[in-house]
Amino acid sequence: MPKFKPHTGTGKRVKVTGKGKLLTEQAGKRHLLEGKSSKVTRRMTGTVTVSKADTKRVKKLLGR
Repeated sequence: MPKFKPHTGTGKRVKVTGKGKLLTEQAGKRHLLEGKSSKVTRRMTGTVTVSKADTKRVKKLLGR
């Protein structure tokens, strides 16, 4: 039986809530910020839930 090894990089980027939801930082706030309006960059702060299309893949990486 192989060892169980969850993806460490995904573990650092995604937080699992008590009910099992996956939270991650909002994408698009790392670079090219001068071209984006202040309204857009403010909206990108905080955490968001992982999209429904990606939850299965992310849970598999986390080993859940």
